[in-house]
Amino acid sequence: MLFHYHFWTPYVEETEAFYANNGFRISQRIGKYEGDFQTFNPPLAWDDFREKKILFRIIEARKGSINVTFGYGKKILFDHIGFLVSENEQNLICKNAEKMAWDVKKGERRSFITTPYNFRVELQMNTDTIDDLANNIKIKELKLETRMKGLENDLSNLFGKPVDNIISEFGHTVTIKEAVLEGILSSNIVDPNGVRILNNI
Repeated sequence: MLFHYHFWTPYVEETEAFYANNGFRISQRIGKYEGDFQTFNPPLAWDDFREKKILFRIIEARKGSINVTFGYGKKILFDHIGFLVSENEQNLICKNAEKMAWDVKKGERRSFITTPYNFRVELQMNTDTIDDLANNIKIKELKLETRMKGLENDLSNLFGKPVDNIISEFGHTVTIKEAVLEGILSSNIVDPNGVRILNNI
């Protein structure tokens, strides 16, 4: 199940505010402060730490079975999409990736596959990364822009079946152009990283 995407962005506070204003719960903030990684989780608000020189590694926003993460980067950079999978599914997908000569980094909780399309695919086995699997709040579809053609076919080979909720268009950048999300508050809005959010009603 497609559940997740991650960006690096100079607009960390703005991105958090965008998703919070659309009904997402900010579940964690981890940043480097005075040389150490520390948590700045809610109930802390930005007014409590905005003046500190914190380099945020990850901020996590959740709603239903959607998990959006972002961290500080000097420029906007799309990093990866994530799928919730079983252990058997993960093993099969990783084997397929190796047959395709795609780099696989396997972990206990999750694995990452590096694609030739300049983004990664996360395979997550733990449902504690989402708030509610049972409801209808989910990522319905992502439209990606890539600098290579053939993504849909490669994802089908990777997963061993069609991946109908990822579509791509050829362009000059690598990013998510549109995200169709069920159960959000607004539609046809654009997040600070250029992702157009559509509400599938």
